[in-house]
Amino acid sequence: MDLPAMINQMRNHPDFSKAGMVLYHNGVVRDSSRDGRPVTGLTLTVDRKKLDRIINETRAMPGIVEVLVHINSDMPLMVGDDVMFLAVAGDIREHVIDALSLALNRIKTEATSKTQVFHINA
Repeated sequence: MDLPAMINQMRNHPDFSKAGMVLYHNGVVRDSSRDGRPVTGLTLTVDRKKLDRIINETRAMPGIVEVLVHINSDMPLMVGDDVMFLAVAGDIREHVIDALSLALNRIKTEATSKTQVFHINA
């Protein structure tokens, strides 16, 4: 995963001149689960068909120029590792924020599943 490469890819989009905002999300592995148990890492799996559908539906939202996603899947990830980069470019702030939020939530609930690795004595 290479955020500078994603930024360049976004800037090279043929309609980039229509974008007034680009938001980038960088999800990383944290050291605890939502319920507070210590985590040493995780593995993420992706349903590519669902992910593609989410990306295409987000691109079709009003004002959206481009949506790019890269997910580190099917490999063990450790605390601090990058899990996902999500980039959304669009015309105005409200459109871009709404699109990124919707895409991120849908990716996490519909297109990915994670297996967390907990400390043995957690």
